[in-house]
Order: sequence, then C-alpha cells, then structure tokens
Amino acid sequence: MKPLFAQFSALAIILFARLITAVRGEWRGTESTAGQRVYYANHASNGDFVLLWTVLPPPLRRRARPVAAADYWQRGPIRRFIINDVFRGVLIDRVRTEASPDPIGVMAAAIDAGDSLIVFPEGTRNTTEERLLKFKSGIYRLAVERPDLEFVPVWINNLNRVMPKGELLPIPLLCSVIFGEALKLEEGESKDGFLDRARNSLLALSPDEKGDSQ
Repeated sequence: MKPLFAQFSALAIILFARLITAVRGEWRGTESTAGQRVYYANHASNGDFVLLWTVLPPPLRRRARPVAAADYWQRGPIRRFIINDVFRGVLIDRVRTEASPDPIGVMAAAIDAGDSLIVFPEGTRNTTEERLLKFKSGIYRLAVERPDLEFVPVWINNLNRVMPKGELLPIPLLCSVIFGEALKLEEGESKDGFLDRARNSLLALSPDEKGDSQ
C-alpha cells in the first residue's frame, strides 16, 4: 500500500508543480537521455529540487535522487514520507558529529547503486542579491571520488518568485529549468579550477547573466 501511495503522491506533486508554474525543461548542449549524472543547480527556494525532478523524463526521474538536509526532512512523519518514499532522497547531516556518516561517502554509495543525484553546491538557499553564491567543495570531492561522473548544470528560473520566503501559498508564475552542457573533472584539475568552471557553466545559463568568475 505504501509504494502505491508514494506513486500517487509523486503524480500529485508533478501535476501541482506544473499547474502552478507551467514549468518547462530546456536542454542546451546535452540530451535528456538515460545515463548516470549529477544535476547541480542554483538554490533559491525550498521547491527547487521538486521543479527539477518534475521536468526530467520519467526514466531519468525514477533514478534521480535529491541530496537534502536530514535535520529538515526528518522532522515529522509527512516530511519523512515525502523525502524517503516519494523522492528517495539522499539525506545529509548538516551538523556533523563523530557518528555522522561522511556525506561524500553517502552520495558515492547512491551513485554506486546506479542512481543520479540532484545537488545544490551553494550549500544553502541564496537570499542575497547575488545571482549565485560561492560553491562549497562537496561536488569537487565527489568528482574526485568518481572521476567518470558527468556533472550537468541546471538553472532554475523564477521559482523564488513563485514561493517567496515567508509566504505560505505559491504565486502562479511561469518557470523554466535549463540544462546545460555536462562537464567532468579534468586530469590534474585543482579544486578551485573545477569549482570556478562548474559555477561559471551554471551562471552562463541564467537569463540575466552571461557568466562570470566572481
């Protein structure tokens, strides 16, 4: 019964997201074909991974797992059901203790199981005037652990205006999710070099930016 209810809930979430945002996916420089990838996106709203997940073709959606904060999503039975049963999220402890599993190891295990990941390398919601915050080192560390992985930049446009911080109800507004050209860690590439390249690839997809190296 639980798997069936999870499938029904997933369909309801997809329909609701499309009703509110009329979201469309746009693939630039990469194809929406089967393959294991890490989709990394800008993060301005709690609904970001929902919108990205929604526009993936069903075969890709079934294998795409959002990386999310355990302390937020394990708070209450409804959130636990949504993240564990509907989205099959990969949960990470934001406040680490000695007992906390290594987050890179947790993500690598999901990759080794054949899944793709949805990650937000800014590390937190961007509530500033900057288009994109500085990237944390997590995606570089994952790239080092799994150098054959493709990392696909994904720009989520307008969702922060659909779900402004502090508002309880979404505001209907057109949204788009833009997928850019995949990249991999290059041999001998430094951490700063990879993070700058990944960040600029994502910024280049923004409708209001041409990309920079801030």
